[in-house]
Amino acid sequence: MNTTNNYAGIPDEFAQLEKAKVVLIPVPYDGTSTWGKGADKGPEAFLKASENMELYDIETDTEVYQQGVFLADAIEEDSSPEAMVNAVHKTTKEYIKKNKFVTVFGGEHSISIGTIRAFNECFDNLTVLHIDAHADLRKSYDGSNFNHACAVHEASQTTNLIQVGIRSMDAIEKTFMDDEKTFFAHDMVADDYWTDKVVDLMTDNVFITLDLDALDPSIMPSTGTPEPGGLFYYEILEFLKQVFQDKNVVGFDIVELCPNEVDKSSDFLAAKLYYKMLSYKFLGEAVDDEYDNTYDVDSKKGVNNNLKFEDD
Repeated sequence: MNTTNNYAGIPDEFAQLEKAKVVLIPVPYDGTSTWGKGADKGPEAFLKASENMELYDIETDTEVYQQGVFLADAIEEDSSPEAMVNAVHKTTKEYIKKNKFVTVFGGEHSISIGTIRAFNECFDNLTVLHIDAHADLRKSYDGSNFNHACAVHEASQTTNLIQVGIRSMDAIEKTFMDDEKTFFAHDMVADDYWTDKVVDLMTDNVFITLDLDALDPSIMPSTGTPEPGGLFYYEILEFLKQVFQDKNVVGFDIVELCPNEVDKSSDFLAAKLYYKMLSYKFLGEAVDDEYDNTYDVDSKKGVNNNLKFEDD
C-alpha cells in the first residue's frame, strides 16, 4: 500500500508517535469478501481523500489533528484470514498499551475480529457498538470462523454487543442475535427515540465498529455489499456525537470502503466521517504543546483512563 508519510498531510510535529494521542492503523485486507472486491484498496483511497480535506471542523470549531495523529505501518498480513486477525489483534493491543486512542481503517469487516478482541482484553465491561447493514453474526462462513460474515460473532459471546442499522441477515443469525440490543433499519425510521434507546443499553466503555454499508448507498455507493434503506450523513453524525458525549469511546474501526475510479465521493465521505469522530472524541480538550502521552502505570495518565493495567 502506497501512502504519504503523515495522515492527511499534517505537519510532522503532529504526526510523531511520542506526542500523538491518536494512532491510525491501516489494514488493506480483502481476503474473504464474497461479492464486490476492492476493500483492500480502501485505506489508500481514504488516506488520499484525507489529504484533500479541510482540517478545520466548523461544527466543533476545532482542528483535532493538533491532538496528534500517528499513521502506523499498514498491516499487510494476508497468508490466511486467521493470520490477518492475529496480526491485527497483536498490533492493536500494542498501541492500546501505549495509552493511545487507537483507530483502525480497513479493509473488509473481518479485520474487526482482531480489533474487538484487543479492546475487549484491555477494557473492562466493554460495549461493542456495531453499526452495519448486515448482522455479521455467523459462527462460520465459507469454511472459516474469520470471514467478514462472522465479524461480530465473537463479540456477541464476549462483550455487550449492540447492533444498529441492520437490514440484511441470514435466518441462522437469529440464533446469536439479542433482539433487545438489535436495532433494525425498518424500525429505526419510525422511532424518533432510537438513539436514546441505544445509548441507554451501553456500558461506560464503548468500542465502535462502523461498516460503511450502514450508510444509504445513495451517499455511500462504494462498498462491497450495498443495501438500500441505510443511514444518512447528518443522522449518523447526530448519533455518533451523542455516543461520544455520553460514553467513554475507547477506540473505533471503519471498514468496507470499496473505492472506484469514477466516483470519489465515497472516499471523501469516509475521510470526513473519520475526522468527525476524532473531533467528537477530543471536543473540549485543549491542545497542549508539552503533552506527553507515554504509558504511565503509576498515574494512569493518558487518553484511555479506563485501560486495564496488566503485565501482559
